[in-house]
Amino acid sequence: MQKSETPQSGGGMDRVVEKRGLSNRMKIALGALLILLLLGLFYYFAPAANSQTVPVSRLTISPVTQGRFDDFLPLRARVEPSVTVFLDAVEGGRVERVLVEDGTVVQAGQMLAVLSNPELQLNVLARQTEVTQQINNMRSQELALNQTRLANERARIEADLATQTARRQYEMQRPLAERGFVAGRTFQDSRDTYEANRRRSEVIRTQQVSDERLQSGQLAYLRSSATSLNQSLEIARASLDSLNLRAPVAGQLTSFDIQVGQSLQRGERLGQIDSNGRNKLKAQVDEFYLGRVAVNQVATAEVGGRTFQLRVSKIYPQVRNGVFEIDLQFVNGEPADLQRGQTVQARLTLGAPAPARLIPNGSFYNDTGGAWVFVVSADGSEAVRRNVRLGRRNNDYIEVLDGLEPGERIITSPYTGFVERDRLSLTQQ
Repeated sequence: MQKSETPQSGGGMDRVVEKRGLSNRMKIALGALLILLLLGLFYYFAPAANSQTVPVSRLTISPVTQGRFDDFLPLRARVEPSVTVFLDAVEGGRVERVLVEDGTVVQAGQMLAVLSNPELQLNVLARQTEVTQQINNMRSQELALNQTRLANERARIEADLATQTARRQYEMQRPLAERGFVAGRTFQDSRDTYEANRRRSEVIRTQQVSDERLQSGQLAYLRSSATSLNQSLEIARASLDSLNLRAPVAGQLTSFDIQVGQSLQRGERLGQIDSNGRNKLKAQVDEFYLGRVAVNQVATAEVGGRTFQLRVSKIYPQVRNGVFEIDLQFVNGEPADLQRGQTVQARLTLGAPAPARLIPNGSFYNDTGGAWVFVVSADGSEAVRRNVRLGRRNNDYIEVLDGLEPGERIITSPYTGFVERDRLSLTQQ
């Protein structure tokens, strides 16, 4: 008999299906790889440590070109009179009359105002009296010296006459005395008289020479003193005349605002006289050009549609707030309608035009001093710092000496905010 087969349960057919997946080690490795990839992407796309992202819309980008450099300097000049003479009160006093008004064109020597100063007037009168007395005293001394000179001359003449008379008597008696016709005593008396008169004449002559020398020196001193006293008197009279204010030169009177009754102090500034029809231009120049501006350099100015030639007449080397001043004189006439204080545009020629590589003059120069610039790449995606050597400047262009080639582009707008950067990433936002 066959053995009946027992049915098998479904449990016997089940089997464990093993899960197939990444192992933990593989997961860790893949995670590390992903992190390294992200770090690499971040490092690649992140800006460099010394770079900065800047929108192109904030920048001015200009090309390097080849052209002609005109070496000139634009100036904003102010009209001033060529000659200005200040009016000061030589002596103080009270204003009695004002004869002209401010702004009047006056002539040299014209009376402007009259002052009064009683104390000065009394002092001058007293000084005049004193000087007059001293001069009179010296005149008296001079007269006495002249009288002494005349008296000495008379004494010399009398002594010479007595000597001559005694000499004739002596000479007549000498041959007679030798023959015995004249007593010896008489002859000796004649000889003694002659000798005495001769010696007296010599003494008078010696005294006269000495007195003449002393008197001449004294007279010269008295005359010199008289001249000094006369000059002192003239000065005293001039100080009194200075109360009459007169124009020292011809020109336009300005800043003259004194009033009748006003008391003025000695040395007080009363106004000034500006040369009429003779003006100059005063301009301020950046200290960068201090070594390039020289006297007699040529400049031009346009006034009323006409061009006028000027030259540098004076340079003020004192630098204040980064600028110094120069004076410009008109060469062949000046505009007829110039007014003091008027502003005029001028161009100062520093050198002859010459071919050069050029970049536009921009605010970047103030930030870099012309030592370096940001050069934009060909695709415009970035700008890199580059050292350059720049030369002359004018209002429009800067001459490039080294570091840039025609066709390259640079940033010419201010470098504010990224002066310390070496690279700029440029975006179109």
